[in-house]
Amino acid sequence: MLVWFLPVFLLFLMVGLPVFFGLLAAPGLLLWLNGQERDIALLYRNVYNGMDSFPLMAIPFFMLAGELMNRGGITMRLVEFSQAMMGHLRGGLAHVNVLSSILFAGLSGSAVADTSALGSMLIPAMEKQGYTRRFAAAITAASSVIGPVIPPSGIMIIYAYVMGESVAALFLAGIVPGLMVGIGLMIMVKLQADKYGFPAATAKASWGERGQASLKAFFPLMTPVIILGGILGGIFTPTEASAVAAGYALIVGLFILRTLGPSDIPAVFTKAALTSSVVLLLVGAAMAFKTVVSLSHTPEILAEFILGLSENPLMLLFLINLLLFVVGMFLDAGPAIIILGPILAPIFTDLGVHPVHFAIIMSVNLTVGLATPPMGLVLFVASSVSNERVETIAKAILPFLAIEVLVIFLITYVPAISMFVPRITGFVQ
Repeated sequence: MLVWFLPVFLLFLMVGLPVFFGLLAAPGLLLWLNGQERDIALLYRNVYNGMDSFPLMAIPFFMLAGELMNRGGITMRLVEFSQAMMGHLRGGLAHVNVLSSILFAGLSGSAVADTSALGSMLIPAMEKQGYTRRFAAAITAASSVIGPVIPPSGIMIIYAYVMGESVAALFLAGIVPGLMVGIGLMIMVKLQADKYGFPAATAKASWGERGQASLKAFFPLMTPVIILGGILGGIFTPTEASAVAAGYALIVGLFILRTLGPSDIPAVFTKAALTSSVVLLLVGAAMAFKTVVSLSHTPEILAEFILGLSENPLMLLFLINLLLFVVGMFLDAGPAIIILGPILAPIFTDLGVHPVHFAIIMSVNLTVGLATPPMGLVLFVASSVSNERVETIAKAILPFLAIEVLVIFLITYVPAISMFVPRITGFVQ
């Protein structure tokens, strides 16, 4: 009977129950109907146990760093830097949108933060230059999925925690796929710019103007360098790196750039705490949900079913990509990784897929789902920021989603794309 926990959970989502309560109510109800009251106590006790983890401390610290950077006007400096580099191209502001997302990814690692921070600035600016509001919202939503792929990445921290993988290896494996998504989106922007005659944002900046923009963005751009450099150099762990990033963001905002005042600090900490609490509660609930997954023997049942479909690993990877893409439409990436990771990863590891490679396949696929109709979270954020209907944004985003799906399949069938950087740095054999 417990195998019905997933359909019941999906039913709860469809009727509008928040994900956190659905993750607990679905297995709790079935355990009660099955007469397993002792396991109900274990289920809810695991909510706290799922959050009580040193590696997970990286999530609130990275979110605090992103919030400090955003409140301190760092986002504007990144946009100015991007505009100096690419604003002269046809469709310049759309290119600026994508490049800003790539740079912002190294600060926040959050698709929602990217959509909210960059969208509030760039969508009105793009509209003033003659872009339709739905196109501006669509490119903002599409480029925001780069955030959780390029390090630091919250969902990769969660994956590493659940599956016992190296956070550093996953961070490094996400660099090339994230850049590929960005380059692919820029190619699509160019095609649409040539077709529809999008304007350039500015005249071509001189090297002096580019140098000035680079100097303004220097300290923010050093954040990912410090994070990755410290981890690769063995100076600190990924969790310690998150605390260093938050401390660095505070010092830069208060004392170097002086764009952050003492009066801003309480609001920044409050917002970061609220955002972190939502993520950690979802992680705790999903870890409790995972307990019922093991009790129900669902991994064994699903593994038998998947392996019965085909013996060809390439075909199975194709089918799993379709499954993850659909799951990503309805479920946030963090809970989806905790629920499906322990089920799917061992199957494909046994078939010869490297654990880090599968982690990137899963993470990128579920992240793209955040921008996929009908329930993609960043679509609703983009709708809120732009005051454009979700349905119209969903239509405008389809060409960009096609690019992202193509990148997913390239990552899937060409392992070297994601494995190159971890291998040359010695984090993967």
